[in-house]
Amino acid sequence: MSAILLAIIGWDPKGWDQIFRALAPQRDIRLWPENAGNPESVSYACVWKPPHGMLAEYRNLKAVFSLGAGVDDLLADIELPNVPVVRVVDPDMTMRMTEYVVLHVLTYHRHQRLYDTQQRVRMWHDHEQAPASDVSVGIMGLGELGHAAAVALQRLGFRVHGWSRTQKIIPGVETFYGQIGLEPFLRRTEILVCLLPSTPATRGILNLDTFRRLKFNGAMHGAYLINASRGDMQVDADILVALEDGTLAGATLDVFPVEPLPITSPLWTHNKVTITPHNAAQSSPRAIVSNILRQIDRLEVGMPLEHIVDRRRGY
Repeated sequence: MSAILLAIIGWDPKGWDQIFRALAPQRDIRLWPENAGNPESVSYACVWKPPHGMLAEYRNLKAVFSLGAGVDDLLADIELPNVPVVRVVDPDMTMRMTEYVVLHVLTYHRHQRLYDTQQRVRMWHDHEQAPASDVSVGIMGLGELGHAAAVALQRLGFRVHGWSRTQKIIPGVETFYGQIGLEPFLRRTEILVCLLPSTPATRGILNLDTFRRLKFNGAMHGAYLINASRGDMQVDADILVALEDGTLAGATLDVFPVEPLPITSPLWTHNKVTITPHNAAQSSPRAIVSNILRQIDRLEVGMPLEHIVDRRRGY
């Protein structure tokens, strides 16, 4: 039977190895680099940030599976074999991201950070609460994750609209696309949620120019940022400037250009910033492995792979 290679950097590779072996005891599972074996007999590679050029020696690969949501590092490998690259699309991951987005939209909408501050000083004081139908939430990126988050927020009554690089249609959600659609999208957005894939066209898109085009005079009395996509989307220095000059009233950041976020970063202690450790959609490894094994089974009986990355677009 064709071997499955695991090449994992930055995560616990032995934990993944144990899960693969438990769920597929009949398969030849190999852990790179100590147990890689003969490259000629490997048909599938399951990877997270493998060294660039490493996969080039595996000339009989049929597919490469990313163990995480991002594929930008993988696609940056100029020696990546010309085989399908499959990204993770898992219902568990989608639900976790939806939970994260809804949680932090509601945190801003319901003034929870303000009430937390009041609690610490024993202050009993109510604040005006706008209805969700008056609050405009804009979602950048309308793939699987963005679509699910938009639908969930819409059900809660928020005024939801979305922007993507190509046209997408979501019933009940106003959508914009392309460079021409970015300006009107931003102008009506009070809470900006970024769920874009990392591509050359989207890197650095969360910058001061973008923030200054958001809606500041709506029901929220300010603009807010939630970034749960990729760290290279945001310019940390611009976020700090925007928070200081009032362009942004708050920011929730799950990802950063450098991770872990350096302890010297002023974002850590900023009173308008919420930081989480890149865990917005941290799915169960067992669910991801089950999904990959199902895909391999499909391929081996002649069915097409799902969720293949378009290398031209980068996602």
